[in-house]
Amino acid sequence: MDKDLVYKIALTQIPGIGSVLAKNLIGYCGGVRDVFEKSKSFLKKAPGIGDIIANNIKSFKNFTRAEEEVEFVERNGIRPIFFLDKEYPFRLKNIPDCPILLYTKGNKNLSPDKCIAVVGTRKMTSYGKLFVNQLIENLVPHDVTVVSGLAYGVDIWAHKQCLKHGVDTFAVVAHGMDRIYPTLHSNVASDMIANNGAILTEYISGTKPEKVNFPMRNRIVAGMVDAVVVIESASSGGSLITAELANQYNRDVLAVPGNIHEKYSQGCNHLIKNHKACIIEGAEDLVKLLNWDVKIEKNNQRKIFVELSNNEQKLVDLIRQNKEMGVDQLMSNTGMSSSILAMALLELEMKNCITSLPGKRYQTIF
Repeated sequence: MDKDLVYKIALTQIPGIGSVLAKNLIGYCGGVRDVFEKSKSFLKKAPGIGDIIANNIKSFKNFTRAEEEVEFVERNGIRPIFFLDKEYPFRLKNIPDCPILLYTKGNKNLSPDKCIAVVGTRKMTSYGKLFVNQLIENLVPHDVTVVSGLAYGVDIWAHKQCLKHGVDTFAVVAHGMDRIYPTLHSNVASDMIANNGAILTEYISGTKPEKVNFPMRNRIVAGMVDAVVVIESASSGGSLITAELANQYNRDVLAVPGNIHEKYSQGCNHLIKNHKACIIEGAEDLVKLLNWDVKIEKNNQRKIFVELSNNEQKLVDLIRQNKEMGVDQLMSNTGMSSSILAMALLELEMKNCITSLPGKRYQTIF
């Protein structure tokens, strides 16, 4: 049995420890197993850890449950991915409260080049259904992956349209991998896994789809993508939570405008009115915003005597190698802090080495 995985799972089960505190503990102690082996006095000095949480760690004894989960994932072909693993979704890794452990089944590449979320009300109208149909169909040439939540309404319709058109689609669920909720969508989930899609969760088996889990699920949806598209929404609901989180994570948000008298257009209109989302009237708006159709005419006359720092040279090499890269990708690949990265990118623009593109992406100009 994978003992390291046992400790990773056990850490997620300690009362009072969420993803942020878990990362603080791992960094402070030097590793997951060390968290359980350090003294209480040592643990109390870790950032954000006080007497109560230190007590919770030292009194934790339920390793049997973690061992059962290891057996469950091995038996069911589920991949646990730790936040320090190279397979962990790079976009998600760069949000402060990303889960330390994901359970996944299906497509092993959770960091596709182009990735968007499609979310909205569970009571979708024919207007929303038609928009999803056209959006997915028109995105086919762009080789995009669509993330949603497998819920009733917009979520499941988006997944179904992706399956219809051969578009990769991932579902983030708010429960353990021993079930699919709603049960009615089990066949769709199976079809997604069989067709290069994936199911993801941060919850161990046996976890029920309780109300409190859904906002937590929404942060994963927002963190995994380049942009969130809100199709229809009432004045409150999960899709607005996802949009708000996306804004906090510096993701682009787009909303479909609707009739001001329609209940399920109120949320989208609110996002647009308050400058929390761009208007989307079709796939071309998304494509333009994310720079999927922009081709830069490169200037081959490079300055001969441009002097670059080590960080600047590293960025230029990475961007040139990948043709273009986003801020999240650069941060993940270089390990630079956001402030150092921003300064280096600004210097490179001033030195005429790179150009900024829509969607917080960069491209070399030589």
